Amino acid sequence: MTKMHIKLTVNGKAEELLAEPRELLIHVLRERLNLTGAHIGCETSHCGACTVEMNGKSVKSCTVFAAQANGAEITTIEGLGSPDALHVLQRSFREHHGLQCGFCTPGMITRAHRLLQENPAPTEDEVRFGMAGNLCRCTGYQNIVKSILAAASEINAAQEAAE
Repeated sequence: MTKMHIKLTVNGKAEELLAEPRELLIHVLRERLNLTGAHIGCETSHCGACTVEMNGKSVKSCTVFAAQANGAEITTIEGLGSPDALHVLQRSFREHHGLQCGFCTPGMITRAHRLLQENPAPTEDEVRFGMAGNLCRCTGYQNIVKSILAAASEINAAQEAAE
């Protein structure tokens, strides 16, 4: 099968690789770029464990071909924070018990990041609606919503203090 030359910017770093036209973005991220934060869950876009940001939108990377991402800016959970400097959402999920097994957490946090970019001060109902494409089998969602609202509050307070 003919391979395509793909250029991506992933977490701020330029990447170039050869990919089969049918190769999925999740496989490129995990197997070729060694970014294993996004998980392969249902492989049908229902669970959201594979959620990443692509050109400023949340996408389920298990249903995006690498060829479709050619030239795109991709942000994964690895691009939001580091073990030494957690992103406010990562800290909030930890502090407010927004995770249990952790399988869905990277997709949840990546989606929540985009949600807060789109709506910096969401209501509880808006968070629930905005996160509807990401499933969790462990937490029951209450602490996930609480974590996102707490992060939004912290982000907004920091922005107000800076003004």
